[in-house]
Amino acid sequence: MHVTVLVPAHDEEDQIAETITSLHGQRRRPDRIIVIADNCTDATADIARAYGAEVISTAGNRHKKAGALNQVLEMLLPLMGSRHAVLVMDADSALDPGFVHHAVLRLATGELAAVGGTFTGKPGGGLVGMFQRNEYARYARDVRRLHGKALVLTGTATLFRALALKEVVRARRAGRLPGRGQVYDVRVLTEDNELTLALLHLRFRILCPAECTLTTEVMETWRDLFNQRLRWKRGALENLTDYGWTRVTLPYWGRQLLSLVGIVVIFAYLGATAWSIAVTGTLTFHPLWVAVTGVFMIERIVTVRSRGGGQMALAALLFVEMIFDVFLQIAQAKAFWDAAWRRERKW
Repeated sequence: MHVTVLVPAHDEEDQIAETITSLHGQRRRPDRIIVIADNCTDATADIARAYGAEVISTAGNRHKKAGALNQVLEMLLPLMGSRHAVLVMDADSALDPGFVHHAVLRLATGELAAVGGTFTGKPGGGLVGMFQRNEYARYARDVRRLHGKALVLTGTATLFRALALKEVVRARRAGRLPGRGQVYDVRVLTEDNELTLALLHLRFRILCPAECTLTTEVMETWRDLFNQRLRWKRGALENLTDYGWTRVTLPYWGRQLLSLVGIVVIFAYLGATAWSIAVTGTLTFHPLWVAVTGVFMIERIVTVRSRGGGQMALAALLFVEMIFDVFLQIAQAKAFWDAAWRRERKW
């Protein structure tokens, strides 16, 4: 297969060299590497060229990553056929050496429309970075246990069959899918999640095999992380609203319901604890909450086993993991609230 890599980049001069280097270091090297310089005001384009990538600059793009990708895909897709594949990856990600090789092997069988990756977090970010690296390790573990049956093809890195992307465009133009007749729907906050739903509604198959791994940047401040998770959750809810209740969206709606239940449980847990201390002056151990605490601790410890004994020991400290979990639940609660009241969407 002929593999073309598209790397949308907006002011990524600090990351782009590592990203391109990881592509040159692939066991099965891509045939073409294109960095899409989207409204850049730094040296991203110059560094990309210096590291051997082609550079295409966007023209009048107001739709961020989705718009940048659409501009280039509109030029490339008409020239692509059954033996072509498009790897879309973030400019702050770096592929492990076997990613393209294993992704092409999976895609070349003809059974799949896209192959996504599982990722670990890059160093940095202090405590908030550590929490994200643990979270990503748990996500990768879940995907492995499901034998690659992930619900979302993340924007970190995914290899698409060109014919599948063409079919998405045709379906949008015919009104069978939401969007304006391009690969990516520029109206949404989470274009990768929406494209996953589009492929599944066209009855394509996707996979995130354990062999396709990479590292990606972590948010380095609590504010940045909160805004990221708020956008992810709000975008996912609005994607599901666009598609409605279908055979494909049923498990996704189920996950949203579980998230809502999780919010209720965590705040009920904290409320019961605070009430016990306020009323009795001591912490009363109710059997129900003791059981909940035990299950939570065991799950936290077991699911970071790949990160080593130190992280497992840290996960055993309930209050440490609870900080991050409560933080995520607050972000999710705000996303539900904003979506319910149709507040203005922000990137």
